[in-house]
Amino acid sequence: MDTDNLRLFVMAAERLNISAAGQALGLAPAVASARLVKLEQELGAELLHRTTRKVSLSIEGSDFLPYAREILAQADAAKAVLGGAEAGAKGTLRFAAPSSFAQRHIMPLLPQFQAQFPDLTLDLRLSDTRFDAIEGSFDLALRSAPLTESSLKGRKLSADSRVLCAAPAYLASQGTPTTPTDLRGHRLIAWANLDRREMIGPDGQIAVLDPAQMICRTLLDDGDAQRVACLAGVGLSINSLWNVAAELASGQLQRVLPTWKMNDGAVLWLVYPRSNVLTPKTRIFMDFLIQHLGNRADWAA
Repeated sequence: MDTDNLRLFVMAAERLNISAAGQALGLAPAVASARLVKLEQELGAELLHRTTRKVSLSIEGSDFLPYAREILAQADAAKAVLGGAEAGAKGTLRFAAPSSFAQRHIMPLLPQFQAQFPDLTLDLRLSDTRFDAIEGSFDLALRSAPLTESSLKGRKLSADSRVLCAAPAYLASQGTPTTPTDLRGHRLIAWANLDRREMIGPDGQIAVLDPAQMICRTLLDDGDAQRVACLAGVGLSINSLWNVAAELASGQLQRVLPTWKMNDGAVLWLVYPRSNVLTPKTRIFMDFLIQHLGNRADWAA
């Protein structure tokens, strides 16, 4: 099976555009179409539905797509063994990450990464809502959660300590809590699905932050929006230190109950499906992120 035709199919399936996929590979539209027809004839199945207006994946094409990606990953890995690690730094890497983290910490690194690996294209999918790394067919994803799923493998990037904070103006007008019980009646900027959170005190005592006992009039699904709302004095907010370290250092935000910490064991993980071959391009980007963002001391409470 011709891997060049497989690569063309994968790109056409991802872009739903045969001409654009062919152009990315240096092929004229007619040549790209002919190659896809040849692949379909070889497989005995129609992989793409074509009309004058659009291209879409057939059921057979959707079923075949992950296997095509796996074949290409194996081929790239095999070539890299012979040509060195950086020989595989080509093609497109699909990477999913929380939008707020990516904007603050990954976007500023892109010029350096692109200069170092000019033949590797990053397809970034950014959202602060939960995603499925397997169903999304991502090569690599950043998650902030315990790595409990048996279908995933990963490497730790850094700690992800969360802290309770507020703007000085809010605390001046509403009062500064000194114990967990003082949180009752305060305004809380929250995620829509925020559950009760366990907190550990300086002497090991346990308390619970219960949103039901606070005033939750602002629900947000974006970490940057929560930080901005907190800066504006909307209320208290639970934030990752990687998102608010600068504001805490400058005094724009203040820690609330600074001797208490959230007992959630959150860690930033770089994960990929266990079934995937760890291709050179995936390893290169993973190593790059760990080199520049790994084990940041200011992200651990």
